[in-house]
Amino acid sequence: MHHITRLALLSSTILAVAACAKKEAPAKDTVAAMTPAPAPAPTPALSLVDVAGKWQITTVPMAGKDTSPTKAVLTATADTAGWTLTLADKQVVPMQTSVSGDSVTLTSATYKSQRRKNTKVSTVTTFRLADGKLTGLTTAHYATAAADSVLQLRTEGTRMP
Repeated sequence: MHHITRLALLSSTILAVAACAKKEAPAKDTVAAMTPAPAPAPTPALSLVDVAGKWQITTVPMAGKDTSPTKAVLTATADTAGWTLTLADKQVVPMQTSVSGDSVTLTSATYKSQRRKNTKVSTVTTFRLADGKLTGLTTAHYATAAADSVLQLRTEGTRMP
């Protein structure tokens, strides 16, 4: 009986040691681990041909009490010449146009503000074309020494028929 107890104790010890033993990790492919993941595909450059035409533009301040939209028509050409913004009061504002990557930046000449009476303004707008819409941000620089001489606006354009 003493022999059976020792055999049972030895079997239990072997099972406990086997259960607690560290399992070996499978060998790793060190070459695959050292190979970097492929870089994401670059965003395709914006072509002005894709945005040429007339766009209904709506611009709304990003902060403050005044959330009324300003509407205008953007006339875009297939190159950087001849871009204009026609405002509700019939002002036609020439726009300098440049493309960088997936964005087009429009810089206006100084014109009479539609938002602030008797004040001149110039704007810089950066658009991206996504899902058939122009979306972006406009920074308006007002010709005033007041603390609120700069205004950030959210701008969206939909293609006109």
